[in-house]
Amino acid sequence: MQNRGKKIGVYITQSIRRLLPHLVKTSKKGFFSSNNVLTRSLFLILFPPLYFKGFWMKTYLPKIDKLNRDVDEQPRKWHVIDANGAVLGKVATMAANILRGKNKPTFTPHLDTGDFVVIINAEKVALSGNKESDKIMTTYSGWRGGQKSFSPADVRAKHPERLIERAVKGMIPRNRLGRQIFKKLKVYAGGDHPHGAQAPVICEIA
Repeated sequence: MQNRGKKIGVYITQSIRRLLPHLVKTSKKGFFSSNNVLTRSLFLILFPPLYFKGFWMKTYLPKIDKLNRDVDEQPRKWHVIDANGAVLGKVATMAANILRGKNKPTFTPHLDTGDFVVIINAEKVALSGNKESDKIMTTYSGWRGGQKSFSPADVRAKHPERLIERAVKGMIPRNRLGRQIFKKLKVYAGGDHPHGAQAPVICEIA
């Protein structure tokens, strides 16, 4: 509020300085005449801050509660994506867009405005071409000899959920916001999930 008041004061001071030459050229009808340039200019300068308490356009920002449950006083929705036979990239793209809130008019890049996403049948997700065996995935612990390489087939055999989690994680920001967004993703290898009470909406992959 102090910075805002300071901006208003500076703006009014600069505007009045520009209008000082008009003081000499005031109309014969008097200062309060509607034809007086100075009177009209001062009215346009002083009326908005006094009446509207500010005349700069306010940027819209969605309101998020402290517990990160509601956006604009509306509870976050839940969506279900069936990965059975679907291409991994398309599943991950749809999930990332919903998680970030890009499907909403209230999307804000630096805020978490997205919804929850539940992905089922992760073990049946498809990879195009020969990526199942030819693609090389790596992890590195940061220590010497800590780099490990494996194929998507190896991941599918042990932890099929990590195929989708890894793909989605690469499509969201790499910062605290991204880690917070990633918590809304729920991936399950089979066709069942424990989120029926949230009444999730089924999403069709185009």
